Amino acid sequence: MFCNVVVGVDGSPASLAAAHWAAHEASRRGTGLAVVHAWRRHPHPAPYVPRDRTEHDWAEQTLRDAVDSVRAAHPGLRIVDRLVCDAPVAALVAAAAEAELLVLGSLGMGRVSGFVMGSVSQRVVARSTRPVVLVRAGLSAADEHVPAADGIAPEEILETPYRAVVLGLDVQHPCDELIEFAFDAARRRGTALRVVHAFRTPPRPASDPSLVTPPTVPSVPVAGPEALAAGEHAVVAALRPWCEKYPTVFVTETVTAGRAATLLVHAARDAGLLVVGRRTSGGRLGAHTGPVTHAVLHHAACPVVVVPHV
Repeated sequence: MFCNVVVGVDGSPASLAAAHWAAHEASRRGTGLAVVHAWRRHPHPAPYVPRDRTEHDWAEQTLRDAVDSVRAAHPGLRIVDRLVCDAPVAALVAAAAEAELLVLGSLGMGRVSGFVMGSVSQRVVARSTRPVVLVRAGLSAADEHVPAADGIAPEEILETPYRAVVLGLDVQHPCDELIEFAFDAARRRGTALRVVHAFRTPPRPASDPSLVTPPTVPSVPVAGPEALAAGEHAVVAALRPWCEKYPTVFVTETVTAGRAATLLVHAARDAGLLVVGRRTSGGRLGAHTGPVTHAVLHHAACPVVVVPHV
């Protein structure tokens, strides 16, 4: 059975949080969920495997526990479990290629006030040809919604409005796949889309005449009202066709000077989902995630989806 949403699990709290987030996403999309666990045979049993169990038995139990947890919380959801004997990165990238969305867990807060993504998640994000969502450990379904007012019963929390979706937009390389994913995510949640575009201000002119840029080199646009107006115009132009395609999505644009990663991490504090891109052109496919995407994956508090594009 084809599943639009795939989640990778490894028995960690982060992967379990990812599994439940993926189940909610599958429900929003009206499709099934595939739960994948990859394991490898080792010459000697891994230290985390009990002495009275084989690695295969332990892998089956890990997958079964995750599936049982999701089924208990989402009794009407179609779930397929897949136990794969392969390297985790290869297995997850292959599973993602057959789906529309792959969901993985991050490990929570690191020692440098950032979220720990994990080597497997990092390599999968860098290689996947499909969008990948990173969900931090400890996230619950209620975290996708705006804080509930006092007096709201626990079962009523999920009826409160969804938090906004945030899109990081680079107007120099606008991408249809990236923009459409963000609009579609906002539409499915019935929430607003906040588009953030950051532009860098040029350095101040050198005081030493010998360091002044030669006149043959194109000048950098002057920072200030002109740069701001140009950025706002470019953002509106990039979003116009999508606003027409998704008329029910309320869109706000934030165009400001600064570092894109810093602004996106700040915007994600109160968001339900952050959408960023990963360019696959200009180098070996999957070689890197880019500095902005790398930064938000480690520091954004909400789930982050990375959409690969040319």
